[in-house]
Amino acid sequence: MQTVQDPKTTLTTRLEQLNARIAEIETELESHQSKDWTELASERESDEVLEEMGLSAQHEIRMIEAALVRVEAGEYGACVTCGAEISPERLALLPATPFCRDCAPRR
Repeated sequence: MQTVQDPKTTLTTRLEQLNARIAEIETELESHQSKDWTELASERESDEVLEEMGLSAQHEIRMIEAALVRVEAGEYGACVTCGAEISPERLALLPATPFCRDCAPRR
């Protein structure tokens, strides 16, 4: 059985990693200045992938920030929908999740 020892440290560490990733993505996006049409087309495809990665990171950052608010409020680990305890295994896998397994949106 996995347990979340220190959710604040786990979440803060992940937040730092994501912010560093976004900075790298922004640097990479700004570096594309090719004048060759073939290279420009290739760079644009790469840019689309980078932009999607950046959006994904931004979404995860918002989730982590919300989880940190729940930590500070003493509400971390409780489902925001039903109030039930989120299993330690689920929190170990998805530390920023606000939902128990039963209330998690199905995708």
